[in-house]
Amino acid sequence: MAPETVFSLIVALTFVVIALRDVRTNFWPKFSADKSFQHLTFFVIFALFLLWSARASVKQDLHIHFLALTTLTMMYGWRCAYFLTIPVIGALMTVGSLSAAGALHTLMISALLPILISYAVFALSYHYLPRNIFVFIFVAGFFNGGLTALLHLLFNSLYQYTFSRYDWATIVDNYLMLAPLIAFPEGLLNGMALAILSVFKPEWLRVFSDRDYIYNHYHNK
Repeated sequence: MAPETVFSLIVALTFVVIALRDVRTNFWPKFSADKSFQHLTFFVIFALFLLWSARASVKQDLHIHFLALTTLTMMYGWRCAYFLTIPVIGALMTVGSLSAAGALHTLMISALLPILISYAVFALSYHYLPRNIFVFIFVAGFFNGGLTALLHLLFNSLYQYTFSRYDWATIVDNYLMLAPLIAFPEGLLNGMALAILSVFKPEWLRVFSDRDYIYNHYHNK
């Protein structure tokens, strides 16, 4: 087994163990008891599968596709969001889009890292910026999605370069140069999704609270 595969396996399994407690105590009881939550979760998994299937391959292991993981993180929290990417990646393996080694790489670089970045940006905006719905949509949604897409491409580039798959000039000329083209659509996708959910279905957003983002805002006025 290649060193990068072993590294990806260790990181992926470590965070699966970390996520399991939250899945057992918060996600699974609601999932097993609430039919509407089951339908929502199955739809989200299927939607991610479709998004991740429609990817452009610049070179082997240099893929570009919509992530939509900022929205997933806001809906489920980072631990459950990470856990939900596992069946998506399993489905991609089933249809032949990913090998076993590619699945581990995807689980770490294209799932775990974007989810952690998305949650970190949200946490910083929650603690250090005014808590109102516009900050949530534009910072935790639009800006967060775009930044996550950029950092995802950067981390994947560094990963490929570190394990000597490609030289840096090849990565920059064929992969990183596309970063601006994916960042804005990714930000727009997540910003629009969070805008719709926060207005019409705030109960689907685990990190969103009317008390923090709406009522507290008007009370402070």
